Amino acid sequence: MRFLIATDAWRPQVNGVVQTYERLGEHLMHLGHDIAFITPEGYRTVPLPTYPEIRLALIRPAQAKRRIESFHPDYVHIATEGPIGLATRAVCLRQRRPFTTSYHTRFPEYAAARLPIRDSWGYAFERWFHNAARGTMVATASLLEELADKGFEHLLPWSRGVDTARFRPRDVRIFGDGPVFLYVGRVAVEKNVGAFLDLDLPGKKVVVGGGPQLDELKSAHPDAAFTGPLLGEALADAFASADVFIFPSRTDTYGVVLLEALASGVPVAAYPVTGPKDVLAHGKVGYLSEDLREAALQALTIDRDACRDYALRFSWESCARQFIANITAACTGSPARL
Repeated sequence: MRFLIATDAWRPQVNGVVQTYERLGEHLMHLGHDIAFITPEGYRTVPLPTYPEIRLALIRPAQAKRRIESFHPDYVHIATEGPIGLATRAVCLRQRRPFTTSYHTRFPEYAAARLPIRDSWGYAFERWFHNAARGTMVATASLLEELADKGFEHLLPWSRGVDTARFRPRDVRIFGDGPVFLYVGRVAVEKNVGAFLDLDLPGKKVVVGGGPQLDELKSAHPDAAFTGPLLGEALADAFASADVFIFPSRTDTYGVVLLEALASGVPVAAYPVTGPKDVLAHGKVGYLSEDLREAALQALTIDRDACRDYALRFSWESCARQFIANITAACTGSPARL
């Protein structure tokens, strides 16, 4: 089968959405399928207002149409609601071509945090965008229920995976003796990194990642270590060097970094919200509490081997197979034989 994926999120961005589609593409090919992407590569881009690290492609529906028709896909999936997603959606609707979408990011809340925009306006746009699809894939059961309550239709569960070969326990302590409390991700207001840095914790706090709030938080928290973005083996070493992974976000829809921490043998501390409460087994591989300091200290007592064993349940191949089953069932009425 031939799959075309349209996504505004792509390299050089470093985030869970980009990683999901990179890994999905690899495993679809491993399963014998052809895949193509429409991404910002090759198009003129402009910086996203208030977040210049993210650049938006200036693409017209006619350009998306040429890309679709040159590849002749059996199925089209739209990953994001930006210019590329909008252009591809318009083409599919004009051609009466069935397509699926996925809900990765709480843009209504993110926009409301930066601009004087009500999140209800954002959700009206999101419903308009996604309800035109044959199906919208969401990462967790609690998010699926939440979106259904907001009027989203044709919702499909789609979990995530982790590279357990790269992210594994390692005999490294690059940040010195513990306890080391680690955050990995974008350093932006919606990630609530300040809530982590404000905690009264023993040992050292480490922030891995970049973003628009980086300079502000570095100035406000000189005792914390800020590495900037890390990739590959350097990122894997950072995870394995931590004693607890702190996930302070209240707005993420999943959090692939949760699995990367667990695969590295690192327990997680987080709020009991969508994402962590779906991914983590409370008290066994992580600790969830509205008191994030309590969660962090309790996580120190969790067995690291149990975290690794738990992460081994997740694979990118299973993620790819679930994607195929979802898109074929939504667009043809019956799932493909995998």
